[in-house]
Amino acid sequence: MKYLITGLGNIGAEYLGTRHNIGFRVVNQLVESVNGQFTDERYGAIARIRVKSAELIVLKPNTFMNLSGNAVRYWLQKENIPVENLLVVVDDLALPFGHLRLKPQGSDAGHNGLKNIAQLLNTQNYARLRFGIGNDFPRGGQIDYVLGKFPPEQLQQMPEILNRAVEIIKSFCLAGIQITMNQYN
Repeated sequence: MKYLITGLGNIGAEYLGTRHNIGFRVVNQLVESVNGQFTDERYGAIARIRVKSAELIVLKPNTFMNLSGNAVRYWLQKENIPVENLLVVVDDLALPFGHLRLKPQGSDAGHNGLKNIAQLLNTQNYARLRFGIGNDFPRGGQIDYVLGKFPPEQLQQMPEILNRAVEIIKSFCLAGIQITMNQYN
């Protein structure tokens, strides 16, 4: 089976390490876990890796967050991957920091990357792994918060959470979404 695992984020040094780029951080950890490497290809950085019997195309779009759908649609079509085998890793303000939630579909919840993917795929029915970044910001401070960096105490917890996210992605590909949700959600 072939899967497209997409981590959402923004390209550019100014976004490196921000909360909004947690999708990039998760897929970096996934690729490192099997000693894979990214190469720059059309619409983003791509890593082709194997996890047991599953072939994973891992994508970090270079289209900026609000145009992520262009990259996702292109790679689904190019690799002939059904939308049921798409998993998008995304930051989520509604979840406390470090909480991970796998869902088979859902709304974009105001996330511009998810909104664009849904528009271009013409469906909300694709899996997403939501990575909680919390919502500890004053009224009107959402943009600064998501584009801000994690504080040191959260960075200390990051390796354990990233490893758990990688386990969830591998389980999604090997055991399916229902078993994985039952085990990890």
